[in-house]
Amino acid sequence: MSAYMIFTREKTLDERELETYSKLVPATLNGHDRKVLAFYGKHEDLEGAPTEGTVVLEFPNVAAAKAWYDGPEYRPVREHRFKGGEYHVILIQGV
Repeated sequence: MSAYMIFTREKTLDERELETYSKLVPATLNGHDRKVLAFYGKHEDLEGAPTEGTVVLEFPNVAAAKAWYDGPEYRPVREHRFKGGEYHVILIQGV
């Protein structure tokens, strides 16, 4: 069953860290079966606190999503995201 990882940026803290993250993250996805469904496109916050942008990744299943997120390639790269902004990250299994 497909799984979706949703990244919502709530607030930018350090643009340089986010630039570094943006340069490094694509290589971490190599070899992982995934599809980018949304990537910081035009959006409208209908409820809740305002957001700066959203990324939605589709993986074949939860295990595949976690293999990327917790994998040795992504773990050090995500440290730049942690320093660069406040995010809310959700992993949800599809129906």
